[in-house]
Amino acid sequence: MFPERFNMADYFLYHNLEEGRENKVCLYFEDQKWTYGEVARLSNKAGNALRALGADIEDRVLLVLPDCPEFVWTWFGAARIGSVITMVNPLLPVADYEYYLDYTRARVAIVHESLLKTFAEAAASARYLRSVLVVGDESELPESKNFHWARFSQTINDAPEECSPADTRRDDIAIWLFTSGSTGHPKGAVHLQHDLPFNTEVFAKATMGVSADDLTVSVPKLFFGYATGTNLLFPFAVGGATALFAERSTAEKMFEVIKRYRPTILTTVPTMINSMLNVPGASAEDLSSLRFCYSAGEALPKELYERWMNAFGVSICDGIGSAEMFHIYITNRPGDIKPGSLGRIVEGYEARIVDAEDKEVATGEMGTLRIKGDSAALCYWNAHEKSKETFAGDWCTTGDQFHVDEDGYYWYHGRTDDMLKVSGVYVAPAEIENCLLQHEAVLECAVVGHESEGLVKPKAFVVLREGFERGDKLAEQIKQFVKDHIAIYKYPRWVEFVDFLPKNDRGKIDRKKLKT
Repeated sequence: MFPERFNMADYFLYHNLEEGRENKVCLYFEDQKWTYGEVARLSNKAGNALRALGADIEDRVLLVLPDCPEFVWTWFGAARIGSVITMVNPLLPVADYEYYLDYTRARVAIVHESLLKTFAEAAASARYLRSVLVVGDESELPESKNFHWARFSQTINDAPEECSPADTRRDDIAIWLFTSGSTGHPKGAVHLQHDLPFNTEVFAKATMGVSADDLTVSVPKLFFGYATGTNLLFPFAVGGATALFAERSTAEKMFEVIKRYRPTILTTVPTMINSMLNVPGASAEDLSSLRFCYSAGEALPKELYERWMNAFGVSICDGIGSAEMFHIYITNRPGDIKPGSLGRIVEGYEARIVDAEDKEVATGEMGTLRIKGDSAALCYWNAHEKSKETFAGDWCTTGDQFHVDEDGYYWYHGRTDDMLKVSGVYVAPAEIENCLLQHEAVLECAVVGHESEGLVKPKAFVVLREGFERGDKLAEQIKQFVKDHIAIYKYPRWVEFVDFLPKNDRGKIDRKKLKT
């Protein structure tokens, strides 16, 4: 599909100049906008600046930025010179940045001034770092004997506008995408130059029909591969446009952004779908510009999908992807949605559902999903044994429990590690959660295993809607509701009412914090 000599920056950005889009606006941020020609020139400057600071082909560059134009210039600049892109959340504590600097061995880091104190403390012990570029001109730069601090704006302005691309090949390493770190530290899934373009061809273009007329916005931020794809790479690959905002994604902010930019595609997650639905007067909001929404990260309960459709009438295409495969490989799609399912396989990928002995299970039976496709990562960096477990030949073992129905739609049951064995039978927390969400008092919920007298049983953490009071009576009503709607042995033995559910930086419920 791709030639031997290949650079993903050409595929995603620079081809737009060759196709006559130099003067087309492709990027919006606050009151500013940029054309493809301007983005290309600024990305060239960023690439030249990174080279001058010591980043060369295959050297890691660490992006620690909110969603802002500088993220875009740096991403494409690093890709153009063949450096390996690594990108992490700009809202982490010192210890996490220490880990990422040591793990990536990044030569250059680009950080926002809002995290300057935190990052400077983390970088004090960095052994491989040579330069840090700081986005923002208000804070005084730190000093270090071991590496160089500089302002991004000045460094970029001083760099030449013409940047010769690295002589990369389609199988050169291009980017690391970090796993969510559900157990231990996040691992870097190592991707090649052709991996992200492959998924763009088969998923974004062929399956979802993203086009030059689309303008995208996103709930997740660009450091998360899900949003890197849907809210930057996919629209740029087809000559479309994106709108970015640096602020935290809240339901109110999303309505504001949709009203301001009138996007055609919204990238979101189930927790935000729920939050937007629960804003007072939400149904009066105008979402008519949207063609469809992406949803991923967690399976979208049927109940939430139906509430959204009743409120806004905009279809949600729920799907599943992973850092190991870059992006979505099973999905619902415009005009082909089965609520509650994660849709059908994206053409270009293959899927198997297997048992503990790696034998395919029968249609309708639950097992572990394995996926095959040309966007699979090469390995996890510096994790040989784990790489062998996950990447066996052409197949990637996802660790997700699924069944596929007779019509080819895939149904998610949860992570293998989250499955509960109750009364000798495996139970999927997602099934119990989907039932709980149908109760009138339940706003949000999460189910985990809780051990009592040597046995593991389901425990539900529940956030209540306004107007409902916590108490044993309501807890018993909720338990009975589950008994009345699914198999009785699956009901939560404990219901704990909480003010909120902890979320990780991808918007998923952080079950580790509920188990402790």
